[in-house]
Amino acid sequence: MRKTIFQVLIGINVVTLAISFVAPALVWLLLITLPLLMTAIYDSRQTKHAILRNFPLVGRSRWIIEGIRPFIQQYILETDTGGAPISRMFRNIVYQRAKNSRDTIPFGTQLDTYQTGYEWIGHSLSALNVKDIDMQPRVTIGSRHCKQPYSASILNISAMSFGSLSKPALQALNKGAKAGGFYHNTGEGGVSPYHLEYGADVVWQVGTGYFGCRTDSGGFDADKFEKQASHVNIKMIEIKLSQGAKPGHGGILPANKNTQEIADIRGVRVGTQVDSPSTHSAFSSPIELINFVQTLRDLSGGKPIGIKLALGRRSEFVAICKAMVELNITPDFVTVDGGEGGTGAAPLEYSNSIGSPLREALAFVDDCLVGFGVREDIKIIASGKIISGFHLVKNLALGADICNSARGMMLALGCVQSLSCNTNECPTGVATQDPKLSAGLVPANKAVRVQQFHEKTVHATVDIISSAGLASPDELNRTHIFRRVNQQEVKRYDDIFPHMVIGGFLKDCIPENYKIDVEEANANSFAPKKILSNINQQTKSLCEGA
Repeated sequence: MRKTIFQVLIGINVVTLAISFVAPALVWLLLITLPLLMTAIYDSRQTKHAILRNFPLVGRSRWIIEGIRPFIQQYILETDTGGAPISRMFRNIVYQRAKNSRDTIPFGTQLDTYQTGYEWIGHSLSALNVKDIDMQPRVTIGSRHCKQPYSASILNISAMSFGSLSKPALQALNKGAKAGGFYHNTGEGGVSPYHLEYGADVVWQVGTGYFGCRTDSGGFDADKFEKQASHVNIKMIEIKLSQGAKPGHGGILPANKNTQEIADIRGVRVGTQVDSPSTHSAFSSPIELINFVQTLRDLSGGKPIGIKLALGRRSEFVAICKAMVELNITPDFVTVDGGEGGTGAAPLEYSNSIGSPLREALAFVDDCLVGFGVREDIKIIASGKIISGFHLVKNLALGADICNSARGMMLALGCVQSLSCNTNECPTGVATQDPKLSAGLVPANKAVRVQQFHEKTVHATVDIISSAGLASPDELNRTHIFRRVNQQEVKRYDDIFPHMVIGGFLKDCIPENYKIDVEEANANSFAPKKILSNINQQTKSLCEGA
């Protein structure tokens, strides 16, 4: 094969060279074939790729095909119900609503309603007229400790930093949030000017790097925090413990990406590598975490303070709840991030296999807060692949008070799911810092799309709620949602996730599947207590019984 390629290329070039003396126009053919010959020679002699050594020039078609494969799959082969992580069906509904175009579908559902896992809400014969319901419902966040409670929309922009998203993308999101009356979460990269530019309500996320409130050594700086938190547009502060995309994993800002602008925003030295640890240095136990919540509340003038986590070892969240009860201090909200992954770059194993999926995590967090009798003081925010009105309804029924969306908002900006967020080559200018690409995104235009996507998705949510005979999202509960668990059986959410007795964990009324988590939990340490000795004792008892 290799010999044949060389023979053909050499033959073409020799003949072309000879004829070119008679027909000068054929020089152009020589200019084309000679580089091909040189490439083939190079391929045959290089040692990095076996395919190119064995099949010079022709072997390069492999990389060409791999490069265009995602586009062929998405635009030619993909079905409406196919495509990952967001199917074409849901991408289309975002585009349609963002553009204020027709968002109905013809000829019935394309979903297999008899497939295991199919879910639906039970409608009511006493459905309400949607025109009689508040089409922009809001939820007040702020416990008895809070002096500046905040009224939030039921759908908001999830955490996305400047750096992961481009400047125009953040400007469009902020302008759209301002127009639609919903909040914009900064992500852990600090409060950039683009999170504030159009005056939208902002949730400032404080991560392990303490960007914007950081000492020179990387610790927490109370004075810097107090100054930043006093900004009128910052309505709430969220302490990020972990995130769904890569829970338990730190981050690195390479020195070559640490520009003067980034350094100023994050409060670091320009041109240096900046590490975000996997854990916080301001606290090391549940008790210290809850005290830190109160510290931030005091420093911010009484603004709502919350924590964000992807649920990992369940006893750790139980330990946080025990600390709340022991100190009689609660955060104002808990954001539950699903382990389904996120908007940026993450190792495959972390996106695929680490962290609890949103549905199970959300139910567990709600149950624990109810079981410890602190649910009334704490609002729950759900985050994880929330795209449509029914996604909101499911999460609200399961225990959330409001929802955040990241990928939905990115799609509203024009994201085409090219899966290039980690390459700095996003073709739509959303997830890139390349000015040539980000220049294609016009904030004024995309802001309208963000606002329209939000408005129509919230309206769809309220419409579904009214069809169930409910007047408000807070009337949703686990009895309203059904799931096909196998081909012969359908269960309601309250069968799958039974409701918890209020304060039951304090009265030794603990369901069997929660007992080990409660036993392991220790308010003074995130590490589980006695679990190893208990297992050893149980094993010893079994062996003696045998």
